[in-house]
Amino acid sequence: MGCLLVMLGAFFPRLGVLFVWLARPAVFEAAIPSALVAVLGIIFFPLTTLMYVLLWSPNGLNGFDWVWLALAFVLDLGGVIGSAYGNRDRMPIGA
Repeated sequence: MGCLLVMLGAFFPRLGVLFVWLARPAVFEAAIPSALVAVLGIIFFPLTTLMYVLLWSPNGLNGFDWVWLALAFVLDLGGVIGSAYGNRDRMPIGA
């Protein structure tokens, strides 16, 4: 059950970005005009990418939107740092 919860947490932001892109491709492409930036965002910072697309407006991000974006970035960064910290004692293959 724990593994299922971790997998759901890992794939939810990526699925959310996919659903937003499928439901409203014009909004997604207006928020992130470069396909390379979109792909890199989905791979490395999925929650930040999802939050940016959801908060984006034609005027850009305003006021409190930056707080939500910063929170999403901290959560993404925490996931990367946590996985690196959890694997610190693993032996490399072939060592």
